[in-house]
Amino acid sequence: MQAIRNFREWCRNVYVAVSTLLQGMWVTMRTMIWTYRRKTFTEVFEYPEVPVPVKARYRGFHRFDLTTCIGCEKCAVACPVDCIYIEKEKSPVGKGFRVNGFTIDYTKCMFCALCVEPCPVDCIFMGSNHDLSCYSRDGCIVDYAKLPLEVGWGQATLNPTAVAESKVLYEPVWVKGEPSPFQFAPTDE
Repeated sequence: MQAIRNFREWCRNVYVAVSTLLQGMWVTMRTMIWTYRRKTFTEVFEYPEVPVPVKARYRGFHRFDLTTCIGCEKCAVACPVDCIYIEKEKSPVGKGFRVNGFTIDYTKCMFCALCVEPCPVDCIFMGSNHDLSCYSRDGCIVDYAKLPLEVGWGQATLNPTAVAESKVLYEPVWVKGEPSPFQFAPTDE
C-alpha cells in the first residue's frame, strides 16, 4: 500500500514538473514570436532623419538664453556635481555683468534639472534634445556663450555640429548692452 502511494506521489511530481516546464517554454516561445513580429526601432522612428518623440517633461540637454542671463551664478551654486562654469566681468555699459563664458560639462552632468529652478530670469531650462554624439570628451564640454547665434539665443537646439562650430569661435557671440546682431542697420539711400 505504501509503495502505491509513493508511486502516485512520484507520478504527480513528474506531471507537475513537466507541465511547469511546458508552460515556461510556451511563454518563451510566445515572447520569441512576438519579438520577430514587431518592427525594429528604425522602422518605427526614422532616426536620425526624424527626431525621436519625447515626453513633455523629458530632461534633455539644456537650453540657454544668453540674452536674459544676468550672471548671478545661482545655477552653478545649485548644481550638485559642479558641472556649470560661468566666466563674467563687470559690464562696461550699464550695470550688471558681461557673461564671457557659460560652460556645461556634460561628462559630469546628471540631468537633474536642479540648475533650472533657482534661475531668477529663467534663462536656463531643460530641452528635449537627447543626442549629442561626439567622438571625444572635448565635444561634451559646451560653452553656450560661444555657440552660433541661434543656439546661443535659445532659438535652436543643441547639436554636435553647433558644438563643433563653437570650438572655432574665440569670442562671445553677443554681449549684454551691445546692439542686437539681429537688428538691421539703416541703409543710406
